[in-house]
Parts: sequence; C-alpha cells; structure tokens
Amino acid sequence: MATSVKADSGGSPASVPPSPAQHRRPSPSSLRSKIYHWDLKASPYAFIAPFFLCFAAFGLFPLIYTGWLSLHKVQLGAEGQAQWVGFENYAKLMGSEFFWHALVNTFTIGVISTVPQLLMALGLAHLLNSKLRGRAFLRIAVLTPYATSIAAATLVFAALFQTDYGLINSLLDVFGIGPVQWETSKWPAQIAISTIVTWRWTGYNALIYLAAMQAVPNDLYEAAALDGASRWRQFISVTIPSIRPTILFTIIVSTIGATQLFGEPMLYGGNVGISGGSGGQYQTLSLLLYQTGWTNNNLGRASAIAWVMLLILLLIGAIQVITARVNRKKLGG
Repeated sequence: MATSVKADSGGSPASVPPSPAQHRRPSPSSLRSKIYHWDLKASPYAFIAPFFLCFAAFGLFPLIYTGWLSLHKVQLGAEGQAQWVGFENYAKLMGSEFFWHALVNTFTIGVISTVPQLLMALGLAHLLNSKLRGRAFLRIAVLTPYATSIAAATLVFAALFQTDYGLINSLLDVFGIGPVQWETSKWPAQIAISTIVTWRWTGYNALIYLAAMQAVPNDLYEAAALDGASRWRQFISVTIPSIRPTILFTIIVSTIGATQLFGEPMLYGGNVGISGGSGGQYQTLSLLLYQTGWTNNNLGRASAIAWVMLLILLLIGAIQVITARVNRKKLGG
C-alpha cells in the first residue's frame, strides 16, 4: 500500500511543505506583536487627542472666526449680513486716536504693575525660602489675594482710593499732601489700578519663585558661603541666575495678563468703567475692544482689535525668546 509520506535515507519521515493558506495566515505571536507595536505608536496620540479636539473647538475655531470677522463690516447679532471690506477695519484702527491712546495706557499700566509685582515677588520668595517660624502659614497667606475675587478686591481698593473720604487721601493729608484725584487724573488712576493688580498677583508669582528656589542645589550656597558671600550676594549671584528660566516665564505670563487687563479698570471706574474713566485715562485695549463690539455694535472693528492684541503678544513673546537665547549664548549654554 502506497503512502503520501516518504521516509528519507535515515529512516525519519520527510517534512510536509506548508500549504499556500498557511503562508498567508500570520502566526498568533506575529499578530500580537503587530498589535503591540500599533498600540505603542497610536496610544499617545489617542490620549492627547481630547486636548487637541477641545483646542480646535474652543481655541482655534474662535481665532479663525474672529480673523474672518475682522475683514468684514458686521454688527453684533447680525453676523449673517457681514459685508467684505478687506483690511479697512485695520486701516481705520491705525488712524484712530482712541486705539493709540488705549495702547499707550495698556503699556504704562502694564509696566507700573508688572515690574514692582515681580520684584516684590522675588524678595518675598527669598524670605519664604529662609528659616522662618510659621513658614507654612505664611506661604498659604501670600496666596490669599489670588483667591480673592476681582470684584471684591476692586471694590475695597476703590473705597481706599476714594478722593473725598478714602483712607489713602486721609493718610496723605497727615503729611500735608493735598487730596489726590485717584479717579479723574490719569497717572493717579493708573497707579491705583496697578496697585490692585500688584496686590492680587504678587503672592502667586512669589510661590512660583519659591518652588524654583527650592530646586537650587544647596552645594552652590555652601560654596558661596565658604567664599565669604553674604546672603544678599548669594541671592544676586546664585539664586537669580539659577531661576532665570522661571523669571522669564513669569515675565511672559505677566505681560500677557497686562495686555488683557479688563476686570480691574472696568470695576474701578464704576459707571464709566467701560470707557476707561471719564476721559479714557485708564482705558486699555480690552476695554476698547468691549466698548467697540458690545456698546457700539461694531463687531468687525472689535475683531480687528482682538487680532492686533494677539499680534502684539506674539511680538513680545518672540522678543523675549530671542533675548533668552542671546543670554544663553553669552553664558555658553
């Protein structure tokens, strides 16, 4: 009787060649390996996809839609009747004295609120980083202004800076200084608003600096102490260079916040807060945007202001990044 399996010369049966179907079917181990590699590559994108979907829906789309509106003549509530005008809104904006006035106010309020705020935060963080009694309580206490609502803080400061019965003018009167027009004069009003911003954000920035200071190796301070450096010299020569990236981060964030300043001047002005005071003495770009879009119903012009604010922020960010790179090259980093 003939058989389909032939024995070789050694007596063992010869191997049967695999069929074509067996060639096409992957082995279980190979399929599992492919799924593993696919999962390894695709899982990170799947995990971060919700962020990008939310960003596209609530960040990218409004940005593009605002840019589209800025090229049209359109009123609030009548977006379907938009009329194409090209860059006319931007041209009118560049020729508007109100825009340049608001831009200058935004810059001055930003400078006189951001610079003292960050300097005070550095000093406060340095004190909190030293050996003090009740450090945990003090670290929580400095964050209290940040947790306070803008409306409550602004109402309190508006009462303090009230011209006729405010506490600030009463204290100045003790030293023979006449009443200061904290609401109607340009610089006093901007100083009062900057005081609110500084009070609210100093503790927040101090805690950021404190976290960065605690990451500085103690070896650097010990070496500086052995060289005879005082605590002030250690702060200038060790602490500040070590936390320079954190300082740059807070400068960028504070600059963005100053450019978008809205709540404090609006609430401080009361009935004339939308226009930035009776003479626009503290009208910022955000207030001008709100007044143009929601009071004057000129949504196209307001969109153009929003895009100009975005371009200003991008320009400031680019300057700061270039400055940081130049400093790193100078230091050999």
